[in-house]
Amino acid sequence: MSEAELAFLDAQWDVFAHDHQRPPELAPNGRPWLTWLMIGGRGAGKTRGGAEWVRCQALGLPPFASVPAARIALVGETEHDVREVMIEGVSGLLAVHPPDQRPNWLPSRKRLEWSNGAVAQAFSADDPESLRGPQFSCAWSDEMAKWRYAEAAFDMLQFGLRLGAQPRQLITTTPRPSTLLKRLLGDASAVTTRAPTRANALNLAPTFLQAVMARYAGTRLGRQELDGELIEERPDALWSRALIEACRVADAPPLQRLVVAVDPPVSSGKRADCCGIVAAGIAESGVVYVLADDSVAAATPSLWANKAIALWRRLCADALVVEINQGGEMVKTVIGEVDGSVPVTPVRAFRGKWLRAEPVATLYEQGRVKHAGCFAALEDEMCDFGASGLSNGRSPDRLDAMVWAVTTLAFTPRAAEPRIRMF
Repeated sequence: MSEAELAFLDAQWDVFAHDHQRPPELAPNGRPWLTWLMIGGRGAGKTRGGAEWVRCQALGLPPFASVPAARIALVGETEHDVREVMIEGVSGLLAVHPPDQRPNWLPSRKRLEWSNGAVAQAFSADDPESLRGPQFSCAWSDEMAKWRYAEAAFDMLQFGLRLGAQPRQLITTTPRPSTLLKRLLGDASAVTTRAPTRANALNLAPTFLQAVMARYAGTRLGRQELDGELIEERPDALWSRALIEACRVADAPPLQRLVVAVDPPVSSGKRADCCGIVAAGIAESGVVYVLADDSVAAATPSLWANKAIALWRRLCADALVVEINQGGEMVKTVIGEVDGSVPVTPVRAFRGKWLRAEPVATLYEQGRVKHAGCFAALEDEMCDFGASGLSNGRSPDRLDAMVWAVTTLAFTPRAAEPRIRMF
């Protein structure tokens, strides 16, 4: 291909865009969307996606636009962010335009001007009042989840989106559990696309991806900044994200005893609860280390029994601690049919889940329980478990299994294991 042909191909954003950099056609309400949330991890291509979308709006380039947008708002956390990232950045507006299409950037007036008459104005979310007065056909807001005055800036922007047949806005952000972001995610006129950092791996330095994944994968910070997950906090939860992070270690020391705890589901099939299967061990210091979460959803008794026994064998655990409140002798029978040589320690709960979990949460606060690794699903349950249970109403099966494992190791003398009670 000639230089001209290569340059032409490079300018065809619809050829190279990732799926998360393309908006769905319709919103959940069945109508064309008004707000597009592009949520992703660091380096997932959010800035490039936003800049290319604005280019298409300004020039009326299909399939992202049908007619040019006359007035565009560019809103960042600060004026510095708008200029250095959204406009002059390596993936910003000036970089994504071919030379013959590039708009004229007027820093003193904080505006971009295209040859067809389209204009984009730069605004700081730190100054919501600056959005009072101007009007726009579309808007691009970057990293909205960390705006200091998010509600005020967003509201002022909405009053300005009043030009054209259908004013629209794109929001590119790494997620944080802000009230505004959660409200927009539930808006019937909004669409959402998501992507982790690794989705854009071909455009990132391999050493960067290897380094950050090795250090942060599975942690609260990694799930938010790399996987683009919205990690929420529940004020009345027994555990917090910060507490769990403080209790995280890379590896466990030599352990004196290991157990695999099982919280069997009442039923089986597609609608059955998860079977909690969590392993833990105790060191000579008395600190308990959570080692594995092999919980399995919608499993038959045979499947979860095999899964639990496989973990018991892999870790060379001392016992399989199994709650028998629901299944009674059937639970022990199921395990015995898979492998009758496995030492089963039946346990029965005499108090509610919250009361059983409270003393274990206290051990975490005292630094007497550590997580040897990252257990995202288990940690989500822990940080969503309040006095009324999980916010979704489901059973906290992973948490239950963890509580049994820690209780068995930390609170129960070894000789008394076969008749463990929760007081």
